[in-house]
Amino acid sequence: MAGEVAAVSRSGVHAFSKAGRDAIRLLAGLGVEGDAHLGRTVQHLSRVRRDPTQPNLRQVHLLHTELHDELRAAGFTAGPGDLGENITTRGLDLLGLPTGALLRVGPDAVVEVTGLRNPCAQIDGFQKGMLAAVVGRDADGAVVRKAGVMGVVRAGGVVRPGDVIGVDLPLGPHRPLERV
Repeated sequence: MAGEVAAVSRSGVHAFSKAGRDAIRLLAGLGVEGDAHLGRTVQHLSRVRRDPTQPNLRQVHLLHTELHDELRAAGFTAGPGDLGENITTRGLDLLGLPTGALLRVGPDAVVEVTGLRNPCAQIDGFQKGMLAAVVGRDADGAVVRKAGVMGVVRAGGVVRPGDVIGVDLPLGPHRPLERV
């Protein structure tokens, strides 16, 4: 199982979208250098208000470019970084990964997948109706979150568009992704 980095983005302020970059640097145990969500403890403002001592399981946000394609087909405008992701992937089933999967990104970086991004109402602030397009229900009524995955940086390194993403699955049994 392998994919590719389609784009990289970061923002030094707490904004919904992140600006595209030629490269980003992942820092072990912290996240994306220069990004507002960098840190060992939670940086998402709503989570900081609840408990600022929680570990930051959302250091890096990865989202598949196939979701951008799906959203554009539904009439939305969406591209790399628009939904707040740091790494936009291509050709990798992010949502099908188990908790604890290791993503080898580029020559040096390793990101451990911690869970699903839980999309919030800010998505409708970005484009009205988009939240319903990224959160739905399956045939059994279970919630389906499609807005990418979150992870923590286990090994740092520079990540660029075009870099290969390799996947190391944890030893079984695999735990499905839950929201983080």
